[in-house]
Amino acid sequence: MGLTSEEKVSLSDIRFQKAQEMLSDAVLNMEGKRYKTAANRSYYAAYHAARSLLILKGIDPSTHDGVKAMFSLHFVKNNLISIETGKIYQNLMSLRNEADYDDFSEITGVEAENAINIVQKFIETLNKTRNGIKNEIIHGQ
Repeated sequence: MGLTSEEKVSLSDIRFQKAQEMLSDAVLNMEGKRYKTAANRSYYAAYHAARSLLILKGIDPSTHDGVKAMFSLHFVKNNLISIETGKIYQNLMSLRNEADYDDFSEITGVEAENAINIVQKFIETLNKTRNGIKNEIIHGQ
């Protein structure tokens, strides 16, 4: 991928904004008792947050599994993100798969609320790391 440093930062900001929008959508769906959709939006908030971090390293996977693998390889295994935070992404992905593809699954209000709570922490954590990397890029360190 041949993006300039400025383009990486700009794309990261756009993707992070999507993460925040998905989190807002999750909250609205939770309030409307649409628990499966709240779980789905919580996962997508994490997905876009992870992509906002990956692009700063010039990594742009084209699949959900690719995002999971590259996030783990470049951030969790390198101790830039804790194992616990990495597990949040995996747990949200599993919950979203259950909500979207299991015809007989039932996502409870408690599960949906938990998904929202953990994705909020996930986004905050990733944003701190993202801002550190952005500063390195901007200041050429």
